[in-house]
Parts: sequence; structure tokens; C-alpha cells
Amino acid sequence: MTNQLIKVLSHRTFLFLSMTYEQFRETIGASAPPSSVSGHLKALWYDANDDWEQSHNIIQDIDDADAAWIHAYLHRKEGDIGNADYWYRRAGRKRPSVSLEQEWEHIVATLIEN
Repeated sequence: MTNQLIKVLSHRTFLFLSMTYEQFRETIGASAPPSSVSGHLKALWYDANDDWEQSHNIIQDIDDADAAWIHAYLHRKEGDIGNADYWYRRAGRKRPSVSLEQEWEHIVATLIEN
């Protein structure tokens, strides 16, 4: 395997450890996010638990397209559309017209499925 392929596989393979979307949703409201999930999913967990600041603190330190997508979502939720659009561009995406809840669900499902 090439180093580039290993990097891609390690990023996608270890975003979570055998957790379904439904299982992840069931952890919302617990005292802490599941230890087996990636920083990406931890950020989304904190957001779902009304801790935007902690979510933002986690995701701003991760430098990849998925993190940029989450970063965009967070700024959209905050109401800072200009900043959100910047992060959507960095993620290679357009700002969606769906609700924030629907976007959150889509991001989580995408991360878990990949």
C-alpha cells in the first residue's frame, strides 16, 4: 500500500469503531461522547448536546474536508453565513437549503457510512 492510500484508509476506517447512526444518536444526552468515535463525531456530539463552543474547539483543530464541512455547518448554525460559506467552499460543498437538523443528520450518516 502507498502512504497516500494508508492515510485515506486510516482516516475513513477510524472515524468510528462499529457504531451505527442509531447507536450514535442514542448517546446524545450522555455525560460524554463515545470514546471510540473520531474528533469529527465528537464535535457533532457536543453540538447535539448544545455545546457549540466545545464542538467548534474540536473541529477547528482538524484539517480535512469533513472537518471543513462540520465547521461550515457550525457557522451556519451560529448565523455567520459569510464564514459558513467560506468553510463550505473549503469542504468542496455548497450551503444546503435543508434545515440545520437535517444537515447534522446527513453529516453524521455520511461519516458513519464511509
